[in-house]
Amino acid sequence: MKANNILWIALAATLTACSSDKKDYDATGTFEATEVTVSAEQNGKLMQFDVTEGSQLSMNQQVGLIDTVQLTLKARQLGATSQSIADQRPDVQKQIAATRQQLAKAVQEQNRYAGLVKDGAANRKLLDDASSSVQVLKRQLEAQISSLGNSTRTLNSQISANDIQKYQILDQLAKCHVLSPITGTVLEKYTEQGEFATIGKPLFKIADTRDIFLRAYITSAQLEKVKLGQRVKVMTDYGDKHRKTYDGTVTWISDRSEFTPKTILTDDERADLVYAVKIAVRNDGYIKIGMYGEVKL
Repeated sequence: MKANNILWIALAATLTACSSDKKDYDATGTFEATEVTVSAEQNGKLMQFDVTEGSQLSMNQQVGLIDTVQLTLKARQLGATSQSIADQRPDVQKQIAATRQQLAKAVQEQNRYAGLVKDGAANRKLLDDASSSVQVLKRQLEAQISSLGNSTRTLNSQISANDIQKYQILDQLAKCHVLSPITGTVLEKYTEQGEFATIGKPLFKIADTRDIFLRAYITSAQLEKVKLGQRVKVMTDYGDKHRKTYDGTVTWISDRSEFTPKTILTDDERADLVYAVKIAVRNDGYIKIGMYGEVKL
């Protein structure tokens, strides 16, 4: 009887050991987020820079301003130049009014002489001279209209070229305003207010910590269990057996295998080649970038 009890105790211990070795997850990985490094798009002194590491920013929220004085003055100068050129455009109707009046009078004389010649009361030469005057004035009017038209088009082209330069300055002015490209949390701050910014100089790094994802690795044997859009369970471990479970969605599966990263555990730790997957998770504020997570397929 005593021997039987020992046997049952040994069997129970063996079953307990086996069950304790069974993992309640299929793969592990680390949490990542979409990170954006915001750089200066203009040169100048950083007049304003309201960025603090850990602060929350909204998309298109202005957090900084680069000196705009010189660009503003340039834009005003170009605006004044455009107005000056516009004032030089000729008033075509006013400038050809006198020629039109002369032509109308010449046509009237031509008609009068034509009537007199028809009645035999005037010499034919008078009618010919009147007709010649009409033709000369018509050509003068055409040449005048053409010249004024060319002058107007030239001035309009100068105004257009000047306006293009003004739009370029306005675009540069807009880029002096430092905006947050996404809604997220500031991870790092690389400069301070009052420093000189140059084009391409990193100002701060921001990450979207609301829609975070777990980058995990699975073996080739697990590939048949995973597909895009699949709903899975993601667990986070805060230590002391304190865990939280989240709903996740598989958004990406690598089409290439790679060697198992040393910091990653897979369902088959003897496997040398694994496939990376990304699982999107809605963050409730407790998941941090770099934290380890587990996934149950």
